[in-house]
Parts: sequence; C-alpha cells; structure tokens
Amino acid sequence: MIDNIRDNFILKTITPFLNKQPACSYIVGGFLRDCLLNRESCDVDIVVNKNCACSTARQLADAIGGYFIELDEFNNIYRVMFEDKIHYVDIADCAGSCIEEDLKRRDFTINALAFDLKQQSLIDVTGGLKDIENRIIREISEFNMTDDPIRILRAFRFYSELGFSFSEELKSIIKKQAKLLQTPAKERVNTEVVKLFDGDYADKTLLEMDSYGVLEVVFPFAADLKKIPPNSHHHLGLLEHSIETVKQVQLYYENACDEVKTHLEEELFAGHRRIAYLKLGAFLHDIGKPSTWTIEPQTGRHRFIMHDSEGAKIVVPYLRDLKFSKKQSAYLQKIIKNHIYPAGVVTSVDASEKAYLRFYRKMGEETIDLIAIAYADRMSALGPEITQAMLEKNINGLNRLLAGYLKQKNELKPLPKLLDGNEIMQILNIPASKELGKIIEKLKEAQISSEVVTREDAIEFIKRI
Repeated sequence: MIDNIRDNFILKTITPFLNKQPACSYIVGGFLRDCLLNRESCDVDIVVNKNCACSTARQLADAIGGYFIELDEFNNIYRVMFEDKIHYVDIADCAGSCIEEDLKRRDFTINALAFDLKQQSLIDVTGGLKDIENRIIREISEFNMTDDPIRILRAFRFYSELGFSFSEELKSIIKKQAKLLQTPAKERVNTEVVKLFDGDYADKTLLEMDSYGVLEVVFPFAADLKKIPPNSHHHLGLLEHSIETVKQVQLYYENACDEVKTHLEEELFAGHRRIAYLKLGAFLHDIGKPSTWTIEPQTGRHRFIMHDSEGAKIVVPYLRDLKFSKKQSAYLQKIIKNHIYPAGVVTSVDASEKAYLRFYRKMGEETIDLIAIAYADRMSALGPEITQAMLEKNINGLNRLLAGYLKQKNELKPLPKLLDGNEIMQILNIPASKELGKIIEKLKEAQISSEVVTREDAIEFIKRI
C-alpha cells in the first residue's frame, strides 16, 4: 500500500512541499482504502493541524502553480486544483484535537485510516484494516450515523461500489433510522444516488435497500412499482423487473466490445460515467407502467399502453426534486421514452437498413445506450409467453443493430439545417414560442425519415403542419 501512495502522481507532487511545513499532514479516507484494495483512486483528501488548512492550501496552490478554491469556509475545507484542471487535492482542518479524534468522527471504519506523510506510517484506531480484509462495512458509532443521516445512504453506495457486507450493528442502525434519510439536502442525496448506480453491484444494492426499508424513502415511486405483479410477458413483478434490468445493463457492459465499453465509461455529467446514468435509466424505464396499467377482461392480459411516453413525463418531478440538471433529466427522459424503440426496429416485419439509419439519426449519441437498455429489458422479461425463438430473434436483431451502428457511426453526416428558427417565424408569421419548438422538432423528424430533403420541401412541410 505504501508503494501505491508513493507512486501516486498527486502525492509525488505535493508531499515534498507538505513535509517542509510545520503542520503535520495526513492522507485520510477513501484513497487509503482504495490503495489497500488495489483500486485506482483520484480522490485525495489531506488533513492538517487545526487552523492550518487555509494557509496550507493557499501556499500549496502557489507552489505548484495551481488554483486555490474555497469549498467550505465554515468547516475549513479547501481545494487545490492542479494547473491541468483535472487533478486536485482537498485539504481540511483536523476535526478534534488530534488525528485519532478526527478518525473516530468519520462514517465507517474502512474510511477511518490515516497515513502520516512525515512519519510514513499508517494510523488505524477503529479496526479499519481488519474490516477491509474481511470485506465489512462497519459503523464507527450510531451517533456518527444519525448526526449526518446521508451516511445511511452512503453505506449502500459503498455496498454497490465494493460488494462488502454490513456489520450486524450497522444493519440494526439502518433499519431503525431509515426515515432519517428524508432530512439531508437533496443535492447530497443526488450525489450518492449517482455513485450508487456507478457501482458494479447496483442491482444487489437496490434489493438490499428494499429489505431495510430504505428504497421507498429514496425512490418513492418504488411503492407503485411493487403493485404490478408478474404477467404473461414478465416472470418478475415490476420492481424486481426494474432491478433485474439494472443487472442486465451491467452484464451487457461487462461483456461488451472495447468500443462499447469506452462509450459507456466516458464522463457524461459532473464527473460521473455514462454507465451510471444508464443504469439509473434502467431502474426508471418502466416508471410509467403503474399509471397506464389495465387488464383485458376477456384475456386477462396486462396492458401498459404508452407507458414509455407517460414515464418520460412523470419522472420529471422526481428528478427535479433530487436536483438533477435539465441536461441530466433530458438524458434520462430520452432513455425512458425510447426504451422500446430498438426492439420495435429489429422485430418489425418491414425492418430495413433505412429503418436502422432512421434509428441511428434519431438517437444520436444515445444509440448504444438505447440498444443496451432494449437488450437488458428483453433479458429481464421472460414470462411464459416469451419463447426461445422470440428471445433469439430480438437479441440477434439488437446485435445487428449495434453492429450496423459501430460500422457506420463515423460516416453518419449531420442533417443539414434547411430552415432556422428565425426563418420559420418569418415564413409562418409566428413568434418565438413552444409551438415554434414543436415545428422545428417535427421538421427534424421529417428530415430523418427522408420526407423532407430540400429547402423547398421544408418550406412546404412547415406550411402544411
């Protein structure tokens, strides 16, 4: 572990400076945990003597030609951003009179380790090393958990990231204090939710959250998902199907070719990978089913007509409440609204290269994402009426759809802009409005389907609609 610390780019840069300072400096938290687990980590936190964080951070920023950023003046937490604006280190005052007291105030033992940069020694006062070895997430105290209830959700986030088990006492605390998760700021809940879905064990984590009474506190819509039972097309109830879809997206990613993996690993929003948002979209993809659920009296068949479009609408208030940005919300809405689309393309009786091309153009950067969701959705719905032939036709079709996209994605030229908004307003004598936005969208759809090819076609089309 010490070699991992010494070889880290950030620490190689800052340690010589910190060791010249009169204040003691300690690496703390997740970086040390990840070093012990041989996991990559760019999240380096430093604790220094009381009332030294601000001056240390300012001087370090000057020494390396970086940038000083005040994160939390009240708690004396500061960030030093490297000149490349990618690497950074967070520096905070010691909480308490000494580093040992600081560590005892933290959330879990696996995060309560410190490394003394001057002495080159590890400090473990809570048994964190043993818990890492035994793969256990253990609370330091119940007070620490209830004093900052976001730590309850953070426990599940670490469960998703690491696949560790909970200590018996932590299980008891979570069951007893689950409702406290209603109190943290929504922005903090948002961060933990996205990190949870970025973990390899997100599906198992959601099931664990449900067993502890936490799932519906964080995801209130889960109560409605539970009302939908298995049916002829689905061997699982809707909540279990939604969680299984998350699992199948993870499996799709793990077994994908390098090009698909690279796409899903790219940063999408706020430092988080596309795969995290895609798995969240998988969990949300059928959120419109409870409100569209009907049962045919004659056949007993369950119907969910237009649940994809309905889901894209009703998810908005939930995402807004959890402080997702408009761009994040738009991505998730796109996944929900179009999750049936790929299967429709490949199973249609008139499936053609033209239909494939239309799909690629409409879905754009999310083409791979939607194919992954469609695959996961299919593999998560294996009711008695789903035959092996149906399954193979769907999966083989999705594989062809993906192969076609990967082959020609670099050759797909953007559609030409035949008319801009100002020209449309002038031609139709209308003001800027929602109506204008709808006209522009319909014109784009007409271009994608080759109904409109020239500027003259476009003028005739907008006049007609």
